[in-house]
Amino acid sequence: MRRLRAWLVILGVLLLAGLTLGGTVVYYTVQREPLPWASSCTARVGADSVRLEPAQFRNAAIIAGVAARRGLPPQAVTIGLATALQESGLRNLDYGDRDSLGLFQQRPSQGWGTEAQIMDPHYAANAFFAAMVKEVENWQTMHVGDVAQAVQRSGFPDAYDKHIPAAETLAGALTGTAPAALTCAIADLRAGDAAGLASALGKTLPTTSAVKRTGATVTVAAPNPVAAWSAAAIAVAHAQAYGVRAVSVDGRTWRNAWPLPGGWDAGGAAGTTVTISLG
Repeated sequence: MRRLRAWLVILGVLLLAGLTLGGTVVYYTVQREPLPWASSCTARVGADSVRLEPAQFRNAAIIAGVAARRGLPPQAVTIGLATALQESGLRNLDYGDRDSLGLFQQRPSQGWGTEAQIMDPHYAANAFFAAMVKEVENWQTMHVGDVAQAVQRSGFPDAYDKHIPAAETLAGALTGTAPAALTCAIADLRAGDAAGLASALGKTLPTTSAVKRTGATVTVAAPNPVAAWSAAAIAVAHAQAYGVRAVSVDGRTWRNAWPLPGGWDAGGAAGTTVTISLG
């Protein structure tokens, strides 16, 4: 009888663990957030935070970088991110309604470009911002959701509004207006690809930031502290794709410390040079 009770207790514990695990998976799937033990990136600005998969953050970083490269203010980044959160969840989708594709679900048949062009996040972001600036008068002072709708002409015009808080948090972290706001914890960090990262940053960051590679280290000479923090955040967002181990700027350093969430520690050269270590 004692042995039977012991087995029943063990069975009950295993059943409870299975239900807990299953419930956790379902919850995070519904919330569209990475599982607690999975690779993830988090933006924290004030009391607000947004946690996404590294690939989503990399796409968000590209949108932010393209906007800055075009000389657009952080408000434009918020608009672009809110749009992409609604249209694709910041995923570069190769499918959609009718012939819609990519981060912004742009349609080749509607003149947005070829399928290959739209599936390039840099091209897609540039196309979105070009249309916004050209077609939406006074976009700088309009409600974010109204600007997104004016560009996208969605059948669900109010759908962008729910993404504005997250977009504002992401924009704060990626534009450098909120220093040290972006961290990543990467479980499957690949071998460092300094050349690949330098190329990616070279076509993402504004031309006022000079990108240089020396061996397994990439440096970015930014024109001011805000631009430096933006470059640092964008580099962290590319950590999984290019094997970034550490990023230092203005006396602080981020290091990948999975399974810990990581953060920005004191230590590193002061100033506006971003040092990215991949070795």
